[in-house]
Amino acid sequence: MGQTLEQEYKSARRKSAKPMLWVSMISMTMMFAGLTSAYVVSRKRNDWVSFDLPEAFYTSTALIILSSITFLLAKFFIKKDNRQLTTAFLIATLLLGAGFIFFQFEGFKELFNAGFVFAGAQSTVKSSFIYGITLAHIAHIAAGIVVLLVVIFNHFNKKYSSKDTLGLELGAIFWHFVDILWIYLFLFFYFIR
Repeated sequence: MGQTLEQEYKSARRKSAKPMLWVSMISMTMMFAGLTSAYVVSRKRNDWVSFDLPEAFYTSTALIILSSITFLLAKFFIKKDNRQLTTAFLIATLLLGAGFIFFQFEGFKELFNAGFVFAGAQSTVKSSFIYGITLAHIAHIAAGIVVLLVVIFNHFNKKYSSKDTLGLELGAIFWHFVDILWIYLFLFFYFIR
């Protein structure tokens, strides 16, 4: 009897995992929709200053796109039970994610060196928005890196196989979400000046 209750519990957790993830991603999407809407409304202010995105943001965008590809490859190879290539692509995803964060901060340095600061007398509304929205996204990437570290840890403990990929799939869904979110933000900042 106890065994069947445990199995039912695990089954219920498995069935609810993806819907719970989708609900959380929808709420995150709403937050960024609100932030970007405020950005659009604020463009009408007299003190709005237009400037180009830092070059480092272009590099970070390429890195985050590559990281989604490596995560897709990790998922592909675990379904083939190729643990070695799965490991390689998970580690590559982690390194690319760390590179993304590094180049985001390099972009902040470029903004700062150009005289655009986050807050204070010298700040502009636009620079404050770019810093704030980008930092909020970096927080989500940091959460994605924690998720990725858990996925890698579980992978090393052989919790994933071609028959059980749920944890890896959940990690991949979240990672792709923050990737798509950055692409949206990058294009938004690029085209809405």
